[in-house]
Amino acid sequence: MTATQKGSRHGAYEDALAIVTGTLFVSFALTLFKLAGLLTGSTAGLAFLAFYTTGVPFGAAFFVINLPFYVLAFMRMGWRFTLKTFCAVALTSMLTELHTRFIHIGDVDPIYAAVFGGLLMGVGFIVLFRHQASLGGVNILALYLQDRYGVRAGKVQLAVDLTVLAASCLIVSRLALLASVIGASVLNMVIWINHRHDRYIAWSAP
Repeated sequence: MTATQKGSRHGAYEDALAIVTGTLFVSFALTLFKLAGLLTGSTAGLAFLAFYTTGVPFGAAFFVINLPFYVLAFMRMGWRFTLKTFCAVALTSMLTELHTRFIHIGDVDPIYAAVFGGLLMGVGFIVLFRHQASLGGVNILALYLQDRYGVRAGKVQLAVDLTVLAASCLIVSRLALLASVIGASVLNMVIWINHRHDRYIAWSAP
């Protein structure tokens, strides 16, 4: 592979812009989910459960739930990934609470929120992934357990998501639950189609 084929490295300003862009997309999608009473998986799903059951702000719950995972992120991915992930989580937590101060939405159809929010969240994740950042949480734990104990990462992720889904049956309506499943499917479809290393050749600067 030639130098041209390998692509050019992302600069620090490009990574910063990507983190802001990706978190804006994801946080707006989460705002739609929250307004429609939907859920999603991983730590965001746990934060939604905390919000729906106790009233604690979603952003605060999301930020706090992610704190224990930074140690694992540092051990497995290094300090650059961990720093970018911390910034992405902090921005997402803050922006999710700020969007409704700038835009007022009276009523959101759950299916619309699921499809549009899922698409928007998927694009946001792709932007973050391509700049070696994430929104932390269960995915990092799953990768750590796979490396350390041989437990398949997919099984850990699935177990957590199913637990969130099962708990949500007691909290949200059947329509909201169905819409949440649709949203998760759309989100994963976007990532599955677009997140391929052989189709993207740029990488972050050391």
